[in-house]
Amino acid sequence: MSQEQLTRHLRQGLAELGLDPQSCPCEAYLQYIELLAKWNRAYNLTGVRDKQRMIHAHVLDSLAALPYIRGNRCLDVGAGAGLPGFILALAQPDVEWTLLDSNGKKVRFLRQLLFEMKTGNVEIIHSRAEKFLSSVSYSSIISRAFGSLSAYYRAVEHLFQPGTRLLAMKGRAQDTEIQEVSDRVISITVEELHVPGIDAHRSLVLMER
Repeated sequence: MSQEQLTRHLRQGLAELGLDPQSCPCEAYLQYIELLAKWNRAYNLTGVRDKQRMIHAHVLDSLAALPYIRGNRCLDVGAGAGLPGFILALAQPDVEWTLLDSNGKKVRFLRQLLFEMKTGNVEIIHSRAEKFLSSVSYSSIISRAFGSLSAYYRAVEHLFQPGTRLLAMKGRAQDTEIQEVSDRVISITVEELHVPGIDAHRSLVLMER
């Protein structure tokens, strides 16, 4: 697929998400896809190889969480290849994002992204979530593929302050998972996400205390 076709495909997907393609950093999203595809050949960062599928499975899927991000200091736990945090940071240049991951090769990729794309509102931290200590509080903490809700909660509990919104991107949110954490938070809600080009069930679990 040509660059022009990818651009058209991306813009259509953004419009289907309810975003204005004219005000979105489409060139940055496509640059991210190019770098991901290039590094993926050596680093195996994602099982998705096709650039068109990357637009749906990575860029649009990440942006589906955008309306639920709160505040101006956010943390992506287990950021991997920068999903969803790097994509959300591109969408929110006035929001400070910290991307946290314990995998060395993924952290190297993230640092290369910052170097090549000159993204000024992103900080990369190489650490396990359980061991990460921060002198600042986060308005939103998000993860896309951390595992069970209880494991995610345990990993970030020390960072989860009153006023923080804790978000977990999931497939289908299981009632048993929700029950395991429901007694530790003030409120827990599940938002259904509709991602263009993705047939699988997608949801976002929102926790606050």
